[in-house]
Amino acid sequence: MNKFIKSVLALGISSALSLSIAHAAKYEVIDKGGIDIVKFSYAQQENNQSQMAVSGTDIYNFPVQFQYLSEDDFDSIVSLAELTHESIISLEDIEDESALRAGNPTANDLAWVVRFLEARISSTFYQKVGAVVAMRNLTGNAGDTEDFVVFDQNFPDTSTLTRSTVDYVNGITNDGWIYGNGSAPYTALPFTDSGGDEVVHWVRDFTTRAFFSPDSGDTIIELIPPTEADDIPEASRYGGESAILDISDSRFAVGYASTSIKQNSIDYLTSDSGGCADPDVLDDVPFEVCLQRIVGNMYTTEAIKWTINIDGTTTAETLGNLVTQHEDDENELTNVAQAINNNGVAVGYATGWFDENETEPSANEPRSSYAVIYKNGEVKDFTEDHSEFFDSRAYDINNAGIAIGHVRTYVNGSLRTKFYHVDTNDFDGTMQMIRPDDFFKGSSSTARAINENGIIVGEGEVETHNDSTSAPRRKHAFMYDIASKTFTNLNDFLACDSEYTIIEARDINDNNEISASALVKAPRRDAKGELMFDADTGAQLVEDVVRAVTLKPITGEIEDCSDVEEKVERQGAGLGFVSFFALLTFGFRRRFSNKS
Repeated sequence: MNKFIKSVLALGISSALSLSIAHAAKYEVIDKGGIDIVKFSYAQQENNQSQMAVSGTDIYNFPVQFQYLSEDDFDSIVSLAELTHESIISLEDIEDESALRAGNPTANDLAWVVRFLEARISSTFYQKVGAVVAMRNLTGNAGDTEDFVVFDQNFPDTSTLTRSTVDYVNGITNDGWIYGNGSAPYTALPFTDSGGDEVVHWVRDFTTRAFFSPDSGDTIIELIPPTEADDIPEASRYGGESAILDISDSRFAVGYASTSIKQNSIDYLTSDSGGCADPDVLDDVPFEVCLQRIVGNMYTTEAIKWTINIDGTTTAETLGNLVTQHEDDENELTNVAQAINNNGVAVGYATGWFDENETEPSANEPRSSYAVIYKNGEVKDFTEDHSEFFDSRAYDINNAGIAIGHVRTYVNGSLRTKFYHVDTNDFDGTMQMIRPDDFFKGSSSTARAINENGIIVGEGEVETHNDSTSAPRRKHAFMYDIASKTFTNLNDFLACDSEYTIIEARDINDNNEISASALVKAPRRDAKGELMFDADTGAQLVEDVVRAVTLKPITGEIEDCSDVEEKVERQGAGLGFVSFFALLTFGFRRRFSNKS
């Protein structure tokens, strides 16, 4: 499912090296961030009208429900701050313990409460902090980004949203239809256990559900997965899962949805001997909590194609599997559609056999996931030689039938991803992955999107040291022109004095405008969203943040920036540099399946 790793970015986590590089003043940067509810914003898709789907995280002024915290909880918060504040550059020890316990904390102390809650994400006894906010920029102008509500609700008898949902806005069509998937809000469920103790559990109705909006986010239409259909008894509906990962201008939508519930899960939910129907179990936990403990692994999901009618009604079809299992093979087959063009041709990935020529698989046949095309009721793999190229993904396809993505292979003994493009029109012949040169031979790269002009965007590694979890390589966004076979670091298209470093590109529209995420220094704000100043000098504090940006083509010439050196130190703070790149790796994934 969506696994979004939260972290707090502090000063100077952006770069390690002193570089001398050539930039080009051929693109200008339009910052789509600048909103006041989140610290970080990430570009998703931008349509031909310069409207952008945007995601955000690190919510300011999170609405903690202090009435649900015990004195022991407050003690733990105070201890957490006392023991760890020296390692967190952006936070101090508890400033006003009395105000904290009264539910009126300072911004510094509120940040510690949020950290405390985030550390208890697996416990149903604590309020949940939502990781991802759905946003939109409908004007194309800097600073006009605003959030919109998908499935969140207000706390009872208040006008305050729970901010407990995870809302992925995956894109926006040229007609302004916004789409994605979001979770249900967590709500408080009072319960008296077998010992007579009154407790509160936090539960939700579903983990992720597809949505689309024909009016750019004002009206949300949810897509109920097959496991939740009206003809299924209400007692047998457990939430289900679905997601829209792409919608074409012809209103074909693709993604995935739960089509059945695994039998072992049904057995556990209905068992009166140790399961969720056992009276002894229900004496200590409500059924909703028992269900929530297993819901993450109880569904069989399949690639789905929806046809959306102009009135908003939909018809759905499953797209099928790449391989047929042995009758004794109980492992789930994965298949996900991640993009579709106006002709109804979709791409994504599916479970396939390591031996691509296998026709009589065993019950434990070796397998991996491979990029596939869904066309004319068939599913085809186009990753050649599975012994050399494997674990591939397809993320986008244009109307000309050119698909893009990445494939894993070994380079100099290390496992790397390499971006590719492939012509899928030779569906009955040989669809050959073309893997252009990227930043350097050992760089891992991924292609995210392709427009109708045959221009690909994505990101790849720009550092050459041996990467590890403690020293990940930096990434920059790139552009590749299929016609001219030209690969370019997108930062080379910016003016020499640009304050932005483009770290990933998510989409490119037919005007060659690129939706990207960039690192830039911005005024530091506290947990309540208020500007922060140096206590001694009064100077405005700054920090590195990630911002959604548009790269807009301009008339200009390449500037010689060889005398300009970029010198940014890699400084640890909060969860540090590694956590920053974890954000990019596990965060917002347009056309990255929630199953990957």
